[in-house]
This record gives sequence, structure tokens and C-alpha cells, in this order.
Amino acid sequence: MSVIQEYLLDAYRARTLGNPTPPAPGTSEWRLAREVRGYWQFRAVLRSARGRGRWWDGR
Repeated sequence: MSVIQEYLLDAYRARTLGNPTPPAPGTSEWRLAREVRGYWQFRAVLRSARGRGRWWDGR
């Protein structure tokens, strides 16, 4: 069964039971990518605060 078929079956079940339909496949991928990018940017800020940074070569 493909992802689309499974989604359609879940949406049908939710509609017949009166539950809210599940989100369509792939709708949260952009949000996840933004969160991962923000996490790595935050880690880069913390990394530069701990050490001297890349600009300092110690000479």
C-alpha cells in the first residue's frame, strides 16, 4: 500500500468516525527542516562562545 492510499484510508476512517483528518503526508517536512537548521545555527553560536572562534589561530 502506498503512502497516498494509506492516507486516504485514514482520512476515510476519521471522517466516518467523526474524528479530525490526519495531516497530509509531507506537510511537516518544511517545518522540520527549519527546526533542524535553527538548531544547528544555535549550536554554532554556542560553539563560538565557548572557544576563541575560527578567526583566532593562536599565533
